[in-house]
Amino acid sequence: MPPSRTGRPAVQRAGRRPAARVSRDNPVRHLLTRARKAWDRPLTAYYLILGGSLLITVLGLVMVYSASQITALQLSLPGSYFFRKQFLAAVIGGVLMLVASRMPVKLHRALAYPMLAGAVFLMALVQVPGIGVAVNGNQNWIPLGGSFQIQPSEFGKLALVLWGADLMARKQDKRLLTQWKHMLVPLVPVAFMLLGLIMLGGDMGTAIILTAILFGLLWLAGAPTRLFVGVLSVALAIGFTLIKTSPNRMSRLACIGATEPGPHDTCWQAVHGIYALASGGLFGSGLGASVEKWGQLPEAHTDFIFAITGEELGLAGTLSVLALFAALGYAGIRVAGRTEDPFVRYAAGGVTTWITAQAVINIGAVLGLLPIAGVPLPLFSYGGSALLPAMFAIGLLIAFARDDPAARAALAMRQPRFGKKRGAVRESARAAGPRRWNTMRRRASAARSSGER
Repeated sequence: MPPSRTGRPAVQRAGRRPAARVSRDNPVRHLLTRARKAWDRPLTAYYLILGGSLLITVLGLVMVYSASQITALQLSLPGSYFFRKQFLAAVIGGVLMLVASRMPVKLHRALAYPMLAGAVFLMALVQVPGIGVAVNGNQNWIPLGGSFQIQPSEFGKLALVLWGADLMARKQDKRLLTQWKHMLVPLVPVAFMLLGLIMLGGDMGTAIILTAILFGLLWLAGAPTRLFVGVLSVALAIGFTLIKTSPNRMSRLACIGATEPGPHDTCWQAVHGIYALASGGLFGSGLGASVEKWGQLPEAHTDFIFAITGEELGLAGTLSVLALFAALGYAGIRVAGRTEDPFVRYAAGGVTTWITAQAVINIGAVLGLLPIAGVPLPLFSYGGSALLPAMFAIGLLIAFARDDPAARAALAMRQPRFGKKRGAVRESARAAGPRRWNTMRRRASAARSSGER
């Protein structure tokens, strides 16, 4: 065969063309491959947790300011009253998140029992006459002076996660979780004690979140199906009895899917939440232009802030919020699934269950798919008592994501320690070899125990 003008044989040119044609014909596959590699990097969970939680908090501050102005003016308060309180809580929560993300795992475990004891004490103190106060019919608040109040049951969620994770980790180290009595005792009795203290105040929404955390810990511990179903049946029976014996809870259950306020306006809040979402359209009426917040929709800046988000930011805004919570949930599951430390696995799984279950219950109630439980949208709704423990819990996830061996190596190469020059770190990284993230991940995965989910 004669040579080409460039002097190369024609066979070489023919050998190159198919590769170029394949890359041009399959751009989607190329993009998917690059996205999969980026998704599988060791710092993906770290950035998703940090970035997702901060975006949710910042967007929540914007929506709290927009949704609470009319309510503040109706109470003869400055329009930015609720926003200033939420901003202060976000600043304090940011400090707590930073502290939690820098604390070692041993210190987190050391805080488990003191935090549980403090939460139980405060939750019992709520029921003391003259100390606890009722808000919207639920006796679950303690005044701190001025306009500040604290809801101890919100800190009970964090206490149950830390204490339950420490308990199950110690039992797993001693190989006791194969016996059902060690799996249930004392986790279930302590959880039921917390639930009893919450239900004394009538707050069934928070009780549902604590129940979800309990079942998340049992599932992570590998509870047998019969044991899991048994505990679930008891919880459902108790919940059915509590709903059946309360006319208020029965009326909330009857408002699922309602399109009219009904007799005596029993479904007023649920229906106007749907009205707010329906009037938002694709891109909303504009930030601050909500109509429902002008006295039509109760709790517009707390439990039903997602409806105002849909009215002002439209479908695009609500889908963005859902995507952020989905990314946060995925990152939490990834941290829990890749760790070798049982405490980290239980704590990360408990926090992820808490955040995602509460988000699903709140958003489901706004959409009319679930009964109104009276729980805020985590990191988003107004309420410092809910924001502070949630941001501390996010700090836990960040600390656990940083503690992954591959993530530690990546952070060490990208962020040198104080006093070292970046060039020195790069030279040491070159001496150690190329960045083989997949190899690190496979080694970390191979070191897991066989019973880890």
